[in-house]
Amino acid sequence: MIDVGSPFPEFSLSDQTGSTVSLDTLKGSKSVVYFYPKDDTSGCTVEACEFRDALPSISGVRVVGVSPDSAKSHAKFVDKYSLTFTLVADTEHALCEAAGVWAEKSMYGRKYMGVERTTFVLDENGIVTHVFRKVKPQGHADEVIAALTGR
Repeated sequence: MIDVGSPFPEFSLSDQTGSTVSLDTLKGSKSVVYFYPKDDTSGCTVEACEFRDALPSISGVRVVGVSPDSAKSHAKFVDKYSLTFTLVADTEHALCEAAGVWAEKSMYGRKYMGVERTTFVLDENGIVTHVFRKVKPQGHADEVIAALTGR
């Protein structure tokens, strides 16, 4: 389990444009890495749009969304909602597992494996400064902004 003070796991994944994103590319600025279940679903759309709208108030902070969806799916999601940040494709859920967010879930009595909505805030060196677990999409970007700005 990753906690405050832990280094974020090393990773190298493709984003919605096909470019590679890794922990090394995040170093040098504060970052928000948020894990979400699926592109273009109600809660995930609310969360993504709130981060999009919040970006001007957290300038200099890199926001990266991670889900098991493909880069092609991410590109459609980005285009549909004019998202202005990076989405990485963790199709094999290697980063989700390393971050401890790939978990057994249950819906309508059916159990399955999926992403437990979680957000990590990283410092300039890739060290976790804040962890938000079992995130509720509505209002989450405001919680993250408060953590980043100390409000």
